[in-house]
Amino acid sequence: MRKSNLFKLFALLIVASMALSACGGGTAAPATDSEGPKTTSTGFVCPEPSPRMEVTSTELNIFVWTEYFPQDMLDCFELVYDIKLNRDEYSSNEEMYAKLNAGGSSYDLAQPTDYIIGLMIRQELLDELDKTKLPNIGNFDEGWMNQEFDPGNKYSLPYLGGTDSIVVNTATVENVPTSWADLWKPEYAGRMVFLDDSRAVIGMTLLTLGYDVNTTDPAQLEEAKNKLAELIPSIKVFDSDSPKSALIAGDVDLGMVWTGEAFIANQENPDIQYIYPTEGPILWQDNWVMLKGASHADAAYAWLNYTMQGDVFWLTIRDYQYTNPNKAALEYAKANEPEVFDAYFNSPITNPPAADVANGHGIQDVGDATPLFDNIWVEVKGQ
Repeated sequence: MRKSNLFKLFALLIVASMALSACGGGTAAPATDSEGPKTTSTGFVCPEPSPRMEVTSTELNIFVWTEYFPQDMLDCFELVYDIKLNRDEYSSNEEMYAKLNAGGSSYDLAQPTDYIIGLMIRQELLDELDKTKLPNIGNFDEGWMNQEFDPGNKYSLPYLGGTDSIVVNTATVENVPTSWADLWKPEYAGRMVFLDDSRAVIGMTLLTLGYDVNTTDPAQLEEAKNKLAELIPSIKVFDSDSPKSALIAGDVDLGMVWTGEAFIANQENPDIQYIYPTEGPILWQDNWVMLKGASHADAAYAWLNYTMQGDVFWLTIRDYQYTNPNKAALEYAKANEPEVFDAYFNSPITNPPAADVANGHGIQDVGDATPLFDNIWVEVKGQ
């Protein structure tokens, strides 16, 4: 099977994290002293921009994934730059793409996953990034840069990455699944939560049939459609906003989720475990892109640089635990927030075993075959 080179970046990050280990939401509220450090309503002291960018815009409009940003990060940007940050959210790449492709949006930045960036480039939805306005770009681990979906990072910068794998409450599930194929077992019917993510769910179905997650063969896709149609009635909840909620509440016992949701669920209930399936997990990377004709590009560059700072981006390790591409953030957390860093580093969820990463599968742009995947999803979800 073809595999995305995404597994390389996870492997490189694991090595970098091991080296580090060997080394030793509220509403923004300004500080009392307007000349002193800015402090959020939680008491977090906002780092100064380094460097401070020249900005004339008074607002920034971003279109991003749900439940993905530390509130202190959002508040600090507004405070240190005196810029109003307007944020709309989506739950799938397809939802994001459909809205942007329809035109008329006023967003400056969006946050697509790797495989859909090629489509956005072809549809001329993106502007190239001006690297001279990204002085903090060196904070990223090189393993996360220059990916096949955007060689040279002409259009994108990494945000966070992770995996899609099996999650299971081992206290309530007697026979713990070890493969994607196991999820078709009748004993799990009505007990599962799945991501509302067409490419990931169709992809894992293809894996159970021995096919490439990025196949464009109509016969293979038809076979996957029929098999997935058998599974759909057994899924109790489709949720890409907060799939952990149903797990923590005990409304479901197992299913398919991504890294950060599994980590938080496990912290709430250690019986909830993350299982890397024998067929391999789905690997992914979310990214920032500048939208065509962004009217607040100066504020967008200020946001990108500020959030790239290690003393700011470490907040993602604290609040939304995915696999982190920012080496400066990891170094900052290791030195200043060791409990946060250790929880991240020691978890096989956020720091996945190298063998499981090497066995993983990256979703890729399938070009003209995209409608085939879209039609499968519409048909099986609508049955």
